[in-house]
Amino acid sequence: MSEVYAARRERLRERCTAGGSAAALISRPANVRYLAGAAPQGAVLLLGKGEDLLLCTGPPGDEPAQGRLDEALRVQLLEGPGGDPAVAAADCAGAQGAESLAVEEHHLTVARHRAIRSVAPRLRLADIGGAVEQLRVVKDEEEISFLRIGAEIADQALGELLESILVGRTERHLALELERRLVDHGADGPAFATSVATGPNSGRRGHRPTDRRVEEGDFLSVCLGATYRGYRCEIGRTFVIGTSPAEWQIELYDLVFAAQRAGREALAPGAAYRDVDRAARQALDSTGHAEGLPPLTGHGVGLEIDEDPQLAPAAMGKLDACVPVTVEPGVHLPGRGGVRIDDTLVVRPEADGGPELLTITTKELLAL
Repeated sequence: MSEVYAARRERLRERCTAGGSAAALISRPANVRYLAGAAPQGAVLLLGKGEDLLLCTGPPGDEPAQGRLDEALRVQLLEGPGGDPAVAAADCAGAQGAESLAVEEHHLTVARHRAIRSVAPRLRLADIGGAVEQLRVVKDEEEISFLRIGAEIADQALGELLESILVGRTERHLALELERRLVDHGADGPAFATSVATGPNSGRRGHRPTDRRVEEGDFLSVCLGATYRGYRCEIGRTFVIGTSPAEWQIELYDLVFAAQRAGREALAPGAAYRDVDRAARQALDSTGHAEGLPPLTGHGVGLEIDEDPQLAPAAMGKLDACVPVTVEPGVHLPGRGGVRIDDTLVVRPEADGGPELLTITTKELLAL
């Protein structure tokens, strides 16, 4: 993997050089991990004129969940407690003879930015913007394999829950059980806070589980994800509890299913982000559910659960191959409940079979 991380850093270095900076300071943890293989607590990465350094306050750990540090990268530990690795990195950049330092202004606090200026007043600070995030959009096959394993773990945890007795149990209890099952099956942990929503809560985006108990006839919507080797996936499904679904439940489910299928089928290299969103959104707009639609149909996933690209009405850009995204339309009817169906897929060309579905739990409307 050392050559992979070195190649990533070289691509970033080329961008920085083109922008007039001979050195770069990376402080956002997911970006540090992407370029260095691991991101110990508080660590920063310096792409210097002379050499690249990982600066941290303590020795990196060796747990697989925390990543494996590029062995070719030199680690510099700060002497004494209370030091700031970002400030130390700026000092190193100045000592290496750099005249300009690109920094992640979207991640640095104002106080940290001022501290960097004070230690290296001759350095011209430039904003690197989202350069690393842009590099992270297209995944290599190893990254996709980590997402695929995470999706398998999430599918397994959800499948086991569906085989258990659900009536009478609380949303909070079910969410905790799902997160325990994720870890039992090999996940680093949940990719985000697991959402379990029942009855009138079902279908709400980002619903936080409550002490409401599952009742006969409820819609039950579940949204969870697993983190594996730092990579995060997402799956969401909706079911009916204990009885045959009511007519309104079938109609609403079929609408959301059709929207989700339209979004999935629109995923292709070269497809505009907003066209994917439009494909899913039109199926629901035409039935009068436009007001209850989420602000976006999906988003990228990887070292963070919400990455670029954003599949939204005003999003600019087009999909590339090997970009993992979610497609997650949903509708919530106040006081009644609703439906969410979420999948993680990888954009693939038609010659390779089209979009690769990572989350494979059935999307049939099951009565549990």
